[in-house]
Amino acid sequence: MTLKLAPVLSRAWDEQDSYTLEGYRRREGYTAIRKALTEMTPDEVIGEVKESGLRGRGGGGFPTGVKWSFIPQGDGKPHYFVVNADESEPGTCKDIPTMLANPHELIEGIVIGSYAIRSHQAFIYVRGEVTHVARRLLAAVREAYAAGFLGKDILGSGFDLDLTVHVGAGAYICGEETALLDSLEGRRGQPRNRPPFPAVEGLYASPTVVNNVESVASVPSILRNGKDWFRTFGSEKSPGFGFFSLSGHVTRPGQYEAGLGVTLRELLDLAGGIRHGHRLKFWTPGGSSTPLFTDEHLDVPLDFENVASAGSILGTRALQVFDETTCVVRAALRWTEFYAHESCGKCTPCREGTYWLVQAYRRLEAGQGDEAELEKLLDICDNINGRAFCALGDGAVSPIVSSIKYFRDEYLEHLRQGGCPFDPSRTTVWAPALTGAY
Repeated sequence: MTLKLAPVLSRAWDEQDSYTLEGYRRREGYTAIRKALTEMTPDEVIGEVKESGLRGRGGGGFPTGVKWSFIPQGDGKPHYFVVNADESEPGTCKDIPTMLANPHELIEGIVIGSYAIRSHQAFIYVRGEVTHVARRLLAAVREAYAAGFLGKDILGSGFDLDLTVHVGAGAYICGEETALLDSLEGRRGQPRNRPPFPAVEGLYASPTVVNNVESVASVPSILRNGKDWFRTFGSEKSPGFGFFSLSGHVTRPGQYEAGLGVTLRELLDLAGGIRHGHRLKFWTPGGSSTPLFTDEHLDVPLDFENVASAGSILGTRALQVFDETTCVVRAALRWTEFYAHESCGKCTPCREGTYWLVQAYRRLEAGQGDEAELEKLLDICDNINGRAFCALGDGAVSPIVSSIKYFRDEYLEHLRQGGCPFDPSRTTVWAPALTGAY
């Protein structure tokens, strides 16, 4: 097969000093900000990113350059550039290794983005649990200040920028951009009413851009190599490269950086396939908050348009892969327990709905009740979907509705047998393979 990998952000992950300033500068590090600050106007930078077609890599897929262009100019207010590094959705694991192995690419992207929106204060909001990542970021920020890539009059351009690494308290809801801004201001992290949107009234009631780690880290390579180079990866409407995080029942789990539009079949070929002696049952294309796919979807191009056409969301490209030993009811229950625990409680549909979803699921997994229990589960989902204050509610019901769509008989089998028909020990990596099976 043709090699589909496109190592750009991960090009130096196998080097011992990839995270240092010296290691980064060996790979054309900080050459893009020199080009941006000394050869381009802020509007030209926005235009370059907009024409590259870079779309948000944090799940929403909104065009990055378009988001930057929403920041009003000449309004007399300070502008803020905020990086959402609060990665915490089950299965999503791309931003943490990026910050660990390549923090200076992120910092360079922050300088470029801040220059483009005329911001002089930027923030990286990182999860409190990942202390090692926060320390790595702080060390890289100190190096960048010492080298003149942050602070006053960067590279003699007259542009000033201060960068603050802010460590959160570990709430999943703070991955939602307005909840993140509330937390950054010192308040309880809860989603805000919109409008006004952050581009108009964000951090400290001032125009603010909030971008994902991978989105921002992709910007320096676009300025170094040009928008046309970026469009050689991916598809026409979903150009560029991205991380595909394979986890679960695969032979070689990990981060696979490839052009958007690669298929799971191609990624599994690179990853050594499903673990020996087993077959694919279901998988998530974009993390636990996206509708499930099955083996019927192995050849769906993993870009924004094709995944949506097939009935799911590309999201963060967190490909959690499950073989036939996995009980889909048990898996969906675990995800639902996570969302019930992480609901901020601000809105009734999510606060009450996720609680009752867990109760219904526990009865189903125990084989209690009848088919009406399944309809009750779907009814609760219907009362949450589209009615919650933010996307957490919609994300919580996505794997439930899709799992019932594809595996309704498995749910009913729990009721017929009076309990789960699966042996959970067989899902473990140390369980013996079925010799000659499938």
